[in-house]
Amino acid sequence: MDWIQIKIVTTNKGIDPLCGLLYDLGITGIEITDKDDFIEFLENNRKYWDYVDEELERLKEADSCITVYFSNDEEGTALLETVRNVIDELRSCDTSGDFGSLEILLENMKDEDWSENWKQFFKPLEIGKRVLVVPEWETEIPHSNRVKFLINPGLSFGTGSHESTKMCIEEIEKYVKDGDKVLDLGCGSGILSVIALLLGAGDATAVDIDPMAVEVAYSNLKLNGLPEGIYHGFAGDITTDTELCKKLSAQKADIVLANIVADVIIALSTFVKDFMKPDGVFICSGIIIERKDEVVSKLEAAGLKIKEVRTMGEWAAVVCTL
Repeated sequence: MDWIQIKIVTTNKGIDPLCGLLYDLGITGIEITDKDDFIEFLENNRKYWDYVDEELERLKEADSCITVYFSNDEEGTALLETVRNVIDELRSCDTSGDFGSLEILLENMKDEDWSENWKQFFKPLEIGKRVLVVPEWETEIPHSNRVKFLINPGLSFGTGSHESTKMCIEEIEKYVKDGDKVLDLGCGSGILSVIALLLGAGDATAVDIDPMAVEVAYSNLKLNGLPEGIYHGFAGDITTDTELCKKLSAQKADIVLANIVADVIIALSTFVKDFMKPDGVFICSGIIIERKDEVVSKLEAAGLKIKEVRTMGEWAAVVCTL
C-alpha cells in the first residue's frame, strides 16, 4: 500500500491542542518533533556534544511539527481533506499566533520506504584485519575467514561504520587474548564487547547510562549466538554510582573500552585504573582531534601511561597502560 505523509508545522504550545484535534478525528498514529524538547536535550547533554552532528544542532532553529500518515486511497484522501478543513479553521481563529504557521506539507510514500529502502545502503563492512560487520538480513555474505559480527542496525546505537568505532575494533584486535576479561564503558549497541568475545575474550561486562542500550547489547549478543553467562550488563553512571564502581573494581579487566566523547573519557580517567589488571590496557576513542592533546594530558595526570595515540579522519583514539 502507498501512503501520504502529512507534516503540520506548529509550535511547542500548539502540539497538545493539535494532537487533541487529530485524536478526535480518529487519528492516533502521530509522530511529534518538538523544537523545545530538542533544545532542552542538547542543553542537558552538553558532555555528549562531540558526537552531535552539525545538521542536528541546526535543528534548534527548526519548527515543531506533527507527522501523520494516511493510506493513499479514497478513505485516506477524504480524511486528509477533513484535516485540511480543521487546520484552515484553526488558522483563521489563531489571532495570537500560538499555533505558528500551521503549514501542511505532503509527501507520497510507498510501504517499503519506511522499513526496507534504507537497508540497501548498509552492506557488510570489513574492519581491521579480522572483523566483518554484517547486517542480519544480508543473504549474500562474501566468503571470508574474518570473524562475522551480525547486527540489526535498526535497533542499534552504533554499527561500526564510525571512524572512532573502527579504531576501537582495530585496537581490540591487537590486544585481545583468549580468555580475557573485557569491560565496555558506554557500551551503546554492545558492538565492541561482543566483537571482543567473538575474537576470543572469555568474559565481558557492558555498562551504559541508558538501560535501553544494555538491552540492545544483550540482543546483539544473542544474535551472534553467544551465551548470556559470559556477558554482564549494567545500567548506571560510574561517576556517581559507588556500588557499581565497587563491582567493576572487584572484577579487574584485561581490556577496558570507552568509545564515548572527550568530556566523558576525562571524567572516567580517575576511575579506570581501579578497573584494570596490572598488565591491562585502556582503549578509548570518540575524541575529536581538536581535543586529543587535552584528553592525553588528563589521562596522564590520572596516572595512566600513553602507549599509542592514533587518528582517523576527524577522530582520535588513545591506548593506555598502568
